[in-house]
Amino acid sequence: MVASDVDIHQKKYSIVKKTLGYRAWFYFRMGWTTYFAFILAAINTLTVTYFLAIENYPELMAVFPSFEIYIVIITSIGIPTLIFVGYSHYKKTKVFKSEVDILVESNPILRRTTVNADMNLRFSIKLFDLLLKLSKNKISEDELNDAKKIQNEIMDLIKNRSLSNELDMNYMNEKMRKKSDYVLPKNPGLV
Repeated sequence: MVASDVDIHQKKYSIVKKTLGYRAWFYFRMGWTTYFAFILAAINTLTVTYFLAIENYPELMAVFPSFEIYIVIITSIGIPTLIFVGYSHYKKTKVFKSEVDILVESNPILRRTTVNADMNLRFSIKLFDLLLKLSKNKISEDELNDAKKIQNEIMDLIKNRSLSNELDMNYMNEKMRKKSDYVLPKNPGLV
């Protein structure tokens, strides 16, 4: 078990008790904005646009002779349009990627998880490569030093980081956002 796993696990229950009010506030806001406000806004928009705009113009009344027909036409156009806008938001623009960056930057636990995943990947790659070479007695002093360097880097980070300091963010900026400094072996695997 890694030290970072222990400190998060031990604080789990006390964090929940201390933040119960904030959690309830968060759930309330999510329920309100995702469901209740959305439904009210849709009903309000349809009602206001029809009764204040459409009814006052005979040309528009010819296209939308009743409120029910207006709802059917607008929803049949609006729902596919909004699906396309939502799809574009997540898949075609940089907006969602920026939102995720902000979420990772502002959430120390998510930041820690991201950094841990990268450290595990780096260490697993090196460990696997060393195990393969050890099986054929082909490990050199430089390769052993590279493995120790990665191990020391990980251990220093684990010893010194906390959820309130910036070491995880520094690691992300130095090791993950830029091109990786990990050098892949020239002949990986069993050579």
